[in-house]
Amino acid sequence: MRWTSMLAIYFLFWALSVFLVLPFGVRTHEEAGVTRVPGQADSAPHDFRPWRIAARVTIVATVLFALFLLNYFAGWISPEMFVIGNV
Repeated sequence: MRWTSMLAIYFLFWALSVFLVLPFGVRTHEEAGVTRVPGQADSAPHDFRPWRIAARVTIVATVLFALFLLNYFAGWISPEMFVIGNV
C-alpha cells in the first residue's frame, strides 16, 4: 500500500472519529450551573475546547487505523469471509 493511500485512509478514520468522540464529555450550561447567553441553544456546550477534542479524535483515529493496518498486513478478515454462498 502506498503512503498516499494510507494517508487518505487515515483521514477517513479521523473524520469518522470526530462523530464518535464529539458527543462525549459535553456539558450544557444548565448542567454546569451557568446562565445562558440570550439566544443560545439549550444544547450548546458550556466550555468548548477544540484542541482537546482534536487530541481525543486523533488518538481514536490512530488506534482504529493501526487495527486496520494490522488487518491489512496480517489478513485476519478478508472479503471472502463475507461471501454467503457460492454463486
